[in-house]
Amino acid sequence: MSAAFSAIEERAATVLMHTYVPQPVAMRTGKGCILTDVDGREYLDLAGGIAVNVLGHAHPAVVGTLVEQAARAIHLSNLYFSEPQLDAAEKLVATAFPSRVYFCNSGAEAIETAIKIARKWGKLQRNGASTIICARGAFHGRTMGALAATANRHYREPFEPLPRGFIHVAYDDLGAVETAVDDSTVAVLMEPIEGQSGVVPMSDETLRGLRRLCDERNLLLILDEIQSGMGRTGKWWAHQHAGIVPDVMAVAKGLGGGLPIGAVLAGPRADIFTPNDHGSTFGGGPLVTAVAAAVIEAILREGLIENAARVGERLRAGLLRLAAEGAPIAEVRGRGLMLGVVLTQPVAQQLVGTALRGGLLINATGASALRLIPPLILTEAQADEAIERLAAAFQLVEGRP
Repeated sequence: MSAAFSAIEERAATVLMHTYVPQPVAMRTGKGCILTDVDGREYLDLAGGIAVNVLGHAHPAVVGTLVEQAARAIHLSNLYFSEPQLDAAEKLVATAFPSRVYFCNSGAEAIETAIKIARKWGKLQRNGASTIICARGAFHGRTMGALAATANRHYREPFEPLPRGFIHVAYDDLGAVETAVDDSTVAVLMEPIEGQSGVVPMSDETLRGLRRLCDERNLLLILDEIQSGMGRTGKWWAHQHAGIVPDVMAVAKGLGGGLPIGAVLAGPRADIFTPNDHGSTFGGGPLVTAVAAAVIEAILREGLIENAARVGERLRAGLLRLAAEGAPIAEVRGRGLMLGVVLTQPVAQQLVGTALRGGLLINATGASALRLIPPLILTEAQADEAIERLAAAFQLVEGRP
């Protein structure tokens, strides 16, 4: 390790809580899909800031808007209207479904907001029903309500007792949801593609069945598109592949192109908040919403939804080719530029480290699963380069010549 990195590592150990185990690298700059560390080494980024940097690093639309808006107003609070907030809301609704928007600061806050909508809606429409049906593989965030909606015991146990009123059923199983519904049920909360579980897609048929079930049983359908949205799957929102519309949708990650922002869209049926039901000091500030509007415009202008579909298929084909050549790949899941690589051996963490040393950034979601969630600007040539570097990492981990 270099002296520059060792100094940074020592500073971090002194002043940062140990909530993460970072890779042994300190990044300094980024441009497009390339990150550069403090020692000048470059890395091809297929982690995308955990699905956040949809426009890559230092995109002119983000940088230019930041500079321009910062010179006008950075923070105003929600005691006043601001045009950037309205621009972002209008553009966001135009990508999705007829709805109104609540802005917050993160995906976890968006989930908390959706939970509050469901609880109030249950009082108004379901005789006080409050139970929300979630999936066993779900990950919705680390705040207390979002943790209660998350099934993984690893995340939950240190912080129990958690809020009550959540049950977990098998993912992508319409029958399991139907069986779980009773008079206490108010909503179904699902991810169209589970990200933290290793990129596990829900079938379009199940999504359509959930919409039908919620209509028949007078329940809210809440979709968590925090990771799968913003064009990543080849459509603006993953649920659009199934041709359905949720009542409530939670959004974050890519919406800000790197800035912290979350949002909740509530259709007319679920749009029940009134003044003082909810709020956020920083939510929907002019700086982040100006950038969010610019991100949406850039995705449209640069054809990045189509690019995600096209380059995602090229990346998938490359991964399947590696499997055919003997790499320990059992399955490639997902859509567009949200891909999960299921391994036949528990070497995911080793691959992450080996790929890092080879100039490639990837993410592991378990011992045997990789997650590829690069910027939507990834080119076909960069996808090919990523496959070459991943192939080299596989060879080193397996000790193949």
